[in-house]
Amino acid sequence: MTRVIVDPVTRIEGHLKIEVEVDANGIVTDAWANSTMARGLEKLLIGRDPRDAVYVTERVCGVCAGSHGWASAMAVERAQGTTQLPELARLLRNLIVSAMWLHDKPLHFYHLSALDYLDVAVLANYNGSDPYLLKIKDLILNNDAAPLLPRYAPDVYSINDLNLVSRYVSNYLTALLKQAKAKKMSALFSGKQPHQSSIVPGGVTQLPTSAQISEFRMLFQEMVDFIDNVYLPDVLDLANALWDLTSSNVGVGYQNYLSFGGFPEDADGTSFALVPGLIIDGTLVETDPAIIEQNINEDVKYGYYLDSDGGHPFTGGQNFDLDKAGAYTFSKAPRYNGNPVEVGPLARMMVARARGVSHPAIQQFNDLLNQGMTTGAVARHAARALEAKMICDAMSRWLDELETRISQGDTEIHDTAHWDPPASGQGYGLIEAPRGALGHWCVISDQFTANYGMVVPTTWNVSPRDTNGVIGPIEKALIGCPVPDVNNPNNIVRIVRSFDPCIACAVHIIQPKQKKIMHLQIQ
Repeated sequence: MTRVIVDPVTRIEGHLKIEVEVDANGIVTDAWANSTMARGLEKLLIGRDPRDAVYVTERVCGVCAGSHGWASAMAVERAQGTTQLPELARLLRNLIVSAMWLHDKPLHFYHLSALDYLDVAVLANYNGSDPYLLKIKDLILNNDAAPLLPRYAPDVYSINDLNLVSRYVSNYLTALLKQAKAKKMSALFSGKQPHQSSIVPGGVTQLPTSAQISEFRMLFQEMVDFIDNVYLPDVLDLANALWDLTSSNVGVGYQNYLSFGGFPEDADGTSFALVPGLIIDGTLVETDPAIIEQNINEDVKYGYYLDSDGGHPFTGGQNFDLDKAGAYTFSKAPRYNGNPVEVGPLARMMVARARGVSHPAIQQFNDLLNQGMTTGAVARHAARALEAKMICDAMSRWLDELETRISQGDTEIHDTAHWDPPASGQGYGLIEAPRGALGHWCVISDQFTANYGMVVPTTWNVSPRDTNGVIGPIEKALIGCPVPDVNNPNNIVRIVRSFDPCIACAVHIIQPKQKKIMHLQIQ
């Protein structure tokens, strides 16, 4: 048995250490996901005005910032007794945040994950006329091609066809420009990005001008063209090129999937563009987010937390126990009735399938499964890209509705009746972020925040073992992974990055007394 340690996992947000045991046949038999960083966010909210949560929690992440702000606003709204938002507020929130989804999806594929499957060094043989590829060729020949190189050595799953590699690397460079334009779309309606400044409890603060809407639409059409004609074909062609990997069990985890529901289609939040649901052992068992919320608990047996910090997010805490026996991570272990669940694009696609949602992207995903694609590493990329098409279709509808309502004289963007926080109360906000199911829980006492909890997508996915010894989703997905060469653990990082971990989101505590210097080897 060989212990393989990847520390840190690069090309993700934050610091993650993965340890696996590989048997004599080159197969992973056990795994540990270790969030090695800790931050202070929930603690910062205690004793503050609950409405401050939007701005503090937005600093969790530069990609999912709007999602966190939205979840915070929803939690405070529920505590305030706000039951409906103005329709313009709903539409603007949808468009502000969905634009950031269009920023996130190509960024994850091209800039964080695609390199796992490409032998970029073959570009040393490039003889075309593309000036950017010629520049990369020159950098490779001079051993200075970061961030494209260095990387793990090519293996049996690596694409080394010069034409394909040239295409993907060229689109890697194009995607840098496109994702910036998607972020600009969001900033047009929210004031700025990252960390938007328009979503607040009760609605939004800015009604866009006709010029802003026109610019948004122009950039949106450019993104639709890129997604339809570049991003989606690239992902699906990669899946076909790697069909042996796509149709194998590499990266297949629990058949447990959770979606809280994303992008409300009505004022009271009962209908969603991305439907809510919970699948356990391959069976749809619940579709009501309110019932799902009641059965969420965080286990802390293997996290560096006091045992009293576990439980439901309304009552959980964030206090270190750095000497805790057996602990190995700064992430908690969220569970639904004791079940670990995977969240993210694959989970949303599986829930939509189970609920019979009709959309060409879901049918295309069904076709891939029927052809033999397993729900592993490559399937997560396919689900993410196909979901982008669903988001674009919904955005087109929301943008049309926004223009129609404004042209008819609608200007209401905020519910002022419930602006002040209650003397006491509690509320939660459940939405979908690009990486998966996101929940915020706020407890108010004397008009100030008494407790605050966040259970974010990566906390679900990167969670450690729980009290019953049940491992987390990423740990489970690594079991059975082939590692023919323990000095070149390509498949390990392929699986981990397919989840798009964000450790900055997953951990939320800070210990100012710790000044330990860590020596890390980049893999």
